[in-house]
Amino acid sequence: MDNKMVNGSWILLESLYRLGIDTVFGYPGGSVIPIYDEIYKYKKIKHYFSRHEQGAAHEADGFARATGKIGVCIATSGPGATNLVTGIMTAHMDSVPLLAVTGQVGRSSLGKDSFQESDIVGITLPITKSNYLITDIRDLPRIIKEANYIATTGRPGPVLIDIPKDIQISEIPFNEFEKLFSEEINLPGYDPTYHGHPRQIKKAIDLIKTAKKPLIIAGAGILKAGASKSIIEFAEKTNIPVTTTLLGLGVFPSNHELSLGMLGMHGTVAANHATEEADLIIAAGIRFDDRITGNPDKFCKNASIIHIDIDPAEIGKNKKCDIPIVGDLKNVLFEFNRRLDKMDHSDWVNTVKGWKKEYPMVYGSSNEGRLLPQEVLSELNKVLAGNAIVATDVGQHQMWTAQYISFNNPNSILTSGGSGTMGYGLPAAIGAQIGRPDKKVVAIVGDGGFQMTFQELMLIKQYNLPVKVVIINNSFLGMVRQWQEIFHEKRYSFVDLSVNPDFNKIAEGYGINSITIDTKEKLENDLRPAIEGDEAVIINCIVEKEVNVLPMIPAGASVSEMVGKRGVI
Repeated sequence: MDNKMVNGSWILLESLYRLGIDTVFGYPGGSVIPIYDEIYKYKKIKHYFSRHEQGAAHEADGFARATGKIGVCIATSGPGATNLVTGIMTAHMDSVPLLAVTGQVGRSSLGKDSFQESDIVGITLPITKSNYLITDIRDLPRIIKEANYIATTGRPGPVLIDIPKDIQISEIPFNEFEKLFSEEINLPGYDPTYHGHPRQIKKAIDLIKTAKKPLIIAGAGILKAGASKSIIEFAEKTNIPVTTTLLGLGVFPSNHELSLGMLGMHGTVAANHATEEADLIIAAGIRFDDRITGNPDKFCKNASIIHIDIDPAEIGKNKKCDIPIVGDLKNVLFEFNRRLDKMDHSDWVNTVKGWKKEYPMVYGSSNEGRLLPQEVLSELNKVLAGNAIVATDVGQHQMWTAQYISFNNPNSILTSGGSGTMGYGLPAAIGAQIGRPDKKVVAIVGDGGFQMTFQELMLIKQYNLPVKVVIINNSFLGMVRQWQEIFHEKRYSFVDLSVNPDFNKIAEGYGINSITIDTKEKLENDLRPAIEGDEAVIINCIVEKEVNVLPMIPAGASVSEMVGKRGVI
């Protein structure tokens, strides 16, 4: 085979396969026809036919989050490539390893406003870790290896490779490809720090030993480092309570006695009070974003802060810390666990347990007997019993999911945190189910976000995926409506979705089973068999229209300004 000629499209697929990638999501178009022609013949990679490029990006994202592997999506040039942008941004904000492969017009047509030409490298520059425009076929093997390495190491993130159509059909000898692919990766400007500085680690340990009211804030960085067991060992050894960010849910079991649940704007009262009273914060793999801190000047105002992150750019960006530690969390926590003896913070732990008991997550009842969304999610939690992967869309249902669903295992919640992307939930669930066929996967979506990407239902039918879709149907863009109610005197401007489509007929159109749940009796009788069944199902839950997510810390406010501690305002 040494003298055989191989083209750029084959080089792309063979390089991906040699890197351990056997699953891609995509949508064909003019500038990727050669790649799709090669996919037709290439049997070592499974291609899943998305129904929109945004869906392909979210499916690759969900696949990556659920499996810990890199997700790959393919789109054509121009509008195909720009349709990926929302998904690339979503992966970028949440540090998800994603490889986006786009077709491009031929090199001779670049810069001439050719048909379906767009500068996707320039467009995605702010939302990728790195991106490439291929100008020589001999660069392709090296760049694919580099892209995979950059996307999956250090702080993970998306990388884009833009491949002109003429390079896809250009050829080089197979033995030249072998030589090029075997070359070592050489990226002198890219060198993540994996081991925390010994002096900083010693300072942190000394501070932990003297703290009376320490608190661990656990974020998604723990997931990326595969350090969930390490953080559990650390918390149990030191007897320190743990709260998590939205994206950190699952890194520390919800049912653990030291767990305070999620903190922040819609976090638990206990978690938020703990940030006010703590004298030491151990911030592990978080970025102190505004949904956590509110007013950063007043956040953790009584505490010293140890901030551990593999990305030095995050340390001190949003919140000044006392002891910065740049490094891989698994390695840093290993050092903590190795050097620290058993500790006792019983008085502090009992205090936060008192807050948990005094301010549980509660909800009332509907005046007209309608279902409350919290009721639906509480019942769903009983059915799932912590043994599922849950993907959410964005909005009220997302926050209720974080509040009422138990996440006891890593990589069990897939949700758009940093970018808040409506339409994420369904395609992410599809990608997760493809990546983890052994797991039950449930998409929890709102009636608004579901309509942004429900064309991806076709993949559920085409590939016989047993995804369960739970629609929290309140006929509103719920979170926007909530803000309009609280902060804009109930001026409900263009949030009314009472003219929704018939979701059961949509399910029928896609050949998927569906049920409607609109009473407590149906919730108790119909939800469990639908979720526990072997087939896909859309569960349309008709809930009370004007219910708010509580408690709530208004944007830019502090914990002392929290409203709805007991579930009402």
